[in-house]
Amino acid sequence: MVKAIIQREYGGPEVMKWEDVTLGKPGPGEARIRHTAVGLNFIDVYYRTGLYPAPLPLTTGMEAAGVIEELGPDVTGFKVGDRVSYACQPIGAYAEARIMPVKNLIVLLDNIDDETAAAMTLQGMTTEYLVQRSYPVKKGETVLFHAAAGGVGLLACQWLRHIGATVIGTVGSEEKGELAKAHGCTHVINYRTEDFHKRVMEITDGKGVPVVYDSIGKETFEKSLDCLRPRGLLVSFGNASGPVRGVDLGILAAKGSLYVTRPTLMTYNATREELEKSAGDVMALVASGAIKVSINQRYPLEEAAKAHADLEARKTTGSTILTV
Repeated sequence: MVKAIIQREYGGPEVMKWEDVTLGKPGPGEARIRHTAVGLNFIDVYYRTGLYPAPLPLTTGMEAAGVIEELGPDVTGFKVGDRVSYACQPIGAYAEARIMPVKNLIVLLDNIDDETAAAMTLQGMTTEYLVQRSYPVKKGETVLFHAAAGGVGLLACQWLRHIGATVIGTVGSEEKGELAKAHGCTHVINYRTEDFHKRVMEITDGKGVPVVYDSIGKETFEKSLDCLRPRGLLVSFGNASGPVRGVDLGILAAKGSLYVTRPTLMTYNATREELEKSAGDVMALVASGAIKVSINQRYPLEEAAKAHADLEARKTTGSTILTV
């Protein structure tokens, strides 16, 4: 028996319970992973609330690091004792141990510790596909990144600085603004006290930006479009304030022949080749020191409900892990 977070209904953090579960043996193409650290991400909230429906009862969580304890038949390329991480379907990371398809596992470099891996795998690969593939940012460009003091935001600020881009970042407090600046954000906008569209146009001399990265969703969607230059791209990759619904495509024409994409990590890393390239790029930048992973909150796994409450209340900054 192992312990895991189980929920039998959709709802608030209180539906998450710490319970015993029985774990079977790995089958063909599978491994049993003993978790050492679990990543906390906003997508976990979407599964908990039912915004992203999954069969009940469920254990949420898409990211963790740990050690391979047992391999199923005919598995190649991995061995017992390998330190690995993952950030993918199927959900179920909020557990002391689990069975995982080996095709989704990433073997960690020796100089990437388990906590760092659990904090950076999903957010790091998300950052990678955002700035290198959804819109390949070029040196000298100016971009707008919402929630710049969040887990993805702090990694993105550093990655974009490494590229040579200028980052305009939105935050919800002065403290978060200082944190974003310390991680490479050039211009910080406190959206609680400033009109971010007005400030973006001031910073860009009325031209707007070629790309906006928006994980907030409903609250920022229309003004994000207004921040774009003609034929600019809005990369809407999250729903922290609620999903964007009922969009009239004519608004894209009226605002300058704009583009909108709603990408996911799963489609950008759908093949083993894409996964290995994305993870490799992340680990290389972290190992080189170009990107530093800020683990600013730690909660015991059994206190996942508190971690969710704090995340939804926007009390967290940088990355958060659940310790096992």
